[in-house]
Amino acid sequence: MRKETKCIQAGYSPKNGESRMIPIIQSTTFKYDTSEDMGKLFDLEAPGYFYTRLQNPTNDMVAAKIAALEGGTAAMLTSSGQAASFFSVFNIAGQGDHIVSSSSIYGGTFNLFNVTMKRMGIDFTFIDPDCSDEELEAAFRPNTKAVFGETIANPALTVFDIERFADAAHSHGVPLIIDNTFATPINCRPFEWGADIVVHSTTKYMDGHDTGVGGCIVDSGKFDWNAHADKFPGLTTPDESYHGITYTERFGLEGAYITKATAQLMRDLGSIQSPMNAFFLNLGLESLAVRMKRHCENAQKVAEFLQKRPEVNWVNYPGLPDNKYYKLAQKYMPEGTCGVISFGVNGGRKAAEEFMKHLKVAMIATHVADAHTCVLHPASSTHRQLSDEELKAAGVGADLIRLSVGIENVDDIIEDLSQALESIR
Repeated sequence: MRKETKCIQAGYSPKNGESRMIPIIQSTTFKYDTSEDMGKLFDLEAPGYFYTRLQNPTNDMVAAKIAALEGGTAAMLTSSGQAASFFSVFNIAGQGDHIVSSSSIYGGTFNLFNVTMKRMGIDFTFIDPDCSDEELEAAFRPNTKAVFGETIANPALTVFDIERFADAAHSHGVPLIIDNTFATPINCRPFEWGADIVVHSTTKYMDGHDTGVGGCIVDSGKFDWNAHADKFPGLTTPDESYHGITYTERFGLEGAYITKATAQLMRDLGSIQSPMNAFFLNLGLESLAVRMKRHCENAQKVAEFLQKRPEVNWVNYPGLPDNKYYKLAQKYMPEGTCGVISFGVNGGRKAAEEFMKHLKVAMIATHVADAHTCVLHPASSTHRQLSDEELKAAGVGADLIRLSVGIENVDDIIEDLSQALESIR
């Protein structure tokens, strides 16, 4: 099936007389006839469900749809995009390990890596995604366990050279983890360019309607953990916390990573997405292909409009031919990138705040990447924990305005921006 059809039909095939829509299994527990039947589930010898903190049928159906869209072999939903990013790394790295990460990533992810996970004993080296080959090579250590980057960075809109970083990661025997939230699998499928794990904040375009926070992790099923068994003992040696199972032996390369994340991390940390949120997420996925096309079309017109305005100092959008990342965007996302634009107005921080006060269609909100047009000043909100140096490294200047272009009539969006810009002349 093509991606537009997968958005509708993947993940769930109702049998004769069954619910047309994915059913909401709003239950914490599941009944079995005998203790032996349930014991097989706890031993991972039979498929099924026993407690929603680990897995839920509704969630698994939606995760299967996302896996199909990304071209992966297994997936799991999480309670948020932050949980997905955390699980994706913590599933293969622990105290004393090291991760190479792009410095141009979402501020919340940067804090997760640089502060919280650092306290857990995992060290991170943050590198400029435009670094030289020598700088990239120097970032690796003997204890490096993964490389992490974002397809399109939030909000810097840096386009990550997936193929280049995948080659570097694989030359050191580690996987490449890609946050594909902004591009979605409609515009980019990182596995086709060598990535091994993909994460999403499903809260964004996948949901698309501000209804539910969530995340997802998808495994390509292609990374050979056994070929680098000494680096990944959690996958290639017996797990004594789960009856001595060796995940790669029992579930193969296609299922080992996600099964371990479920049996260990979800079991112990419980960052499960609610079945109700998964249901709403599926509704968003059904229209994802249609909406992404409209988001990109609208954003392209808005970016071109902003470039012509005298009140605007600069515009950053990968779809503009003069953009630094235009060629990379055309390589990885020829059908469109995303609906998010960043720009700066003359007058810096003060002018930006005044401009946003006059908007009527675009709403000031911390959210991004949904049907509504939203605007935000990251330096005073989502990235306010970062120092000026860290803001610069993340590509988020103090004057940056993040505009998430929605799917309204583009003329209404442009007229709204026009009157707000006139207020700061």
